[in-house]
Amino acid sequence: MLEQTFCHIQGIGPSGERRLWQDGINCWQELLIKPDIVPRVSEHEIVAILENSAAALAADDPSFFSKRLKQGDSWRLFPHFRDRTGYLDIETTGLGPACEITTIALYDGERVRTYINGINLDDFVDDVEDIKIFVTFNGIGFDIPIIENFFKIRLDQPHIDLRYVLARLGIKGGLKRCEKTLGLNRGSLDGIDGSFAVLLWREYERHDNQEALETLLAYNIEDTVNLELLLVEAYNRNLETTPFYDDLQLAWPEPPMIRHQPNLEIVETIKRQNQGFTNLF
Repeated sequence: MLEQTFCHIQGIGPSGERRLWQDGINCWQELLIKPDIVPRVSEHEIVAILENSAAALAADDPSFFSKRLKQGDSWRLFPHFRDRTGYLDIETTGLGPACEITTIALYDGERVRTYINGINLDDFVDDVEDIKIFVTFNGIGFDIPIIENFFKIRLDQPHIDLRYVLARLGIKGGLKRCEKTLGLNRGSLDGIDGSFAVLLWREYERHDNQEALETLLAYNIEDTVNLELLLVEAYNRNLETTPFYDDLQLAWPEPPMIRHQPNLEIVETIKRQNQGFTNLF
């Protein structure tokens, strides 16, 4: 969809982009032939940005586009950089900059990697070096700042935050609500949320309860793997508003093999023990 995108050109908004499509200008090469078709934008500017766009795409550089697209339009980066995308979700001991990261799940579309505080959490810093784009839900406001503060690093990769992409489609609320709106079913993990993840970590940390850790990892992974499903759905729904749906729509992805499974007995036990626990998230 990037090569059909014109709204990253200063002076061309959504309505101007639609007019170009209606006039039969459906890709960068076609606009390069007729750069004078855009009112109030000089031919020189059109040619320069399109040549730079082609160079950035050839160089596998999503930053060029992410800096010029609104967050709600960041879905256009997908699937051009799909093979270098990292779906990311963290679990923490609470909210705010003072909280600690307990677990991280990172999914690249094929393999799920997990990181656990006190075991292998620091490996995450090296493993994300090859990631070109992060996909999160509310990562701009939570996951990325928490990670940067916790590890004292900068994650400068472009970011597709599905909170904004889905909101542009009229799908609002938290991750679980958005999943249900789009028909995703969490099965045995339904009803578990971020505050319950805190309790699972406490149970593991205080009593070395491996089943609690296993359940926490299963929940963390579910959050992460579902991001790909949500992004594909959001991409296709956005594509329906363009002339390119038939040619560019994406197939529903196959789920990965997940070795971590929730323990329902642990879930029920913690629920009974913490009936008055205040929801943190």
